[in-house]
Amino acid sequence: MSDLAWIEQAMTAARPQAVGALLRYFRDLDTAEEAFQNACLRALKAWPENGPPRDPAAWLIMVGRNAAIDQVRRQSRQTALPAEDQISDLDDVESPLADRLDGAHYRDDILRLLFICCHPDLQPTQQIAVALRIVSGLSVKQIARAFLVSESAMEQRITRAKGRIARADVPFETPGAVERSERLAAVAAMVYLVFNEGYSAGPDEVAARSPLCEEAIRLSRLLLRLFQAEPEIMGLTALLLIQHARTAARYDASGEIILMEDQDRSLWNPGMIAEGLALIDKAMRHRRPGPYQIQAAIAALHARAATPADTDWPQIDRLYAHLEILTPSPVITLNRAVAVSKVAGPQAALDLIEPLAERLAGYFHFFGVKGALLLQLDRRDEAREAFGRAIALANTPAEAAHIRLHLDRLQQDSAGAA
Repeated sequence: MSDLAWIEQAMTAARPQAVGALLRYFRDLDTAEEAFQNACLRALKAWPENGPPRDPAAWLIMVGRNAAIDQVRRQSRQTALPAEDQISDLDDVESPLADRLDGAHYRDDILRLLFICCHPDLQPTQQIAVALRIVSGLSVKQIARAFLVSESAMEQRITRAKGRIARADVPFETPGAVERSERLAAVAAMVYLVFNEGYSAGPDEVAARSPLCEEAIRLSRLLLRLFQAEPEIMGLTALLLIQHARTAARYDASGEIILMEDQDRSLWNPGMIAEGLALIDKAMRHRRPGPYQIQAAIAALHARAATPADTDWPQIDRLYAHLEILTPSPVITLNRAVAVSKVAGPQAALDLIEPLAERLAGYFHFFGVKGALLLQLDRRDEAREAFGRAIALANTPAEAAHIRLHLDRLQQDSAGAA
């Protein structure tokens, strides 16, 4: 791995901890972000020469703090920044210094930062977008893809949200128990979107973006420690664990997508699945179902099936129908169509998704599913057209390659018939 590659991974993993600690120290969002960026620039210079620090987050916090203080001092013509060898020391003094700086709890600042970004002065979509940008450092393009909106629209949304935070003089304090409860839904949604950004990575990006999935799982577990009796957080954590457990089986050696029914289930992580199944079982006993619990229950049915033929599709269909009632969404209906095709046939599934055409006109998976259903109905010309649209909308080369396999088979069948 090149120097830039491992440095980028280390910075991505350390960002939430570092920004959270710097925000708590300086109590100003722009100052904290600028301090973190300055620390990253210094890391690009120091780390390739000196090697990685034992604790990258502690290093970035310490250097970012010193850089920000130096900026204030330069503006007031006071003392300059300490020498480089003092702030880039790699021995065991790093962690004690970071602990003294951050009250010995800087790792918990990630959760604090999530709650701050999800302040009620912001609209829910703004809360999530700002948290994705500030906490996880996702690009505007990545966030826009998660929201199924244009990049320019998301840029405006984030800019307005940050401006509102500045104008409202939002207090950068740890919310109390009441505020935490009120903001929990927005924080959970943010964690879920962070996971999806990692989970949607193509085969060439899995190693680099898998830490997003792992970070989302870690954050969800932290939420579960704060809200131990909340079944929706149990469901969220279970969902992330079961989904992430399948990572090793999702692509073949050449980088081609492997659908769930074709995956080698021996590659699924049994420890993650067991933890997820235990959590969803515990959540269901509370008898307060919510969207994350239902999605986790669907994932659990797939995980419990020893073979694809053992999958309980009727129950999955019923769960999706319930999910549609709780959180109506064209994407949820599209997902349900797969279960409907297994239970009632491809025509019933096609009838279900046809009304979604306008709302999902720019969505790759809509045309992939539609093409597959048309192919099952032997409507080959229409399937070819749908697959062509899917390729044009593919987010990754692997998605496009997967659809091209269908097109290649159609062309071979046509040639054979001729």
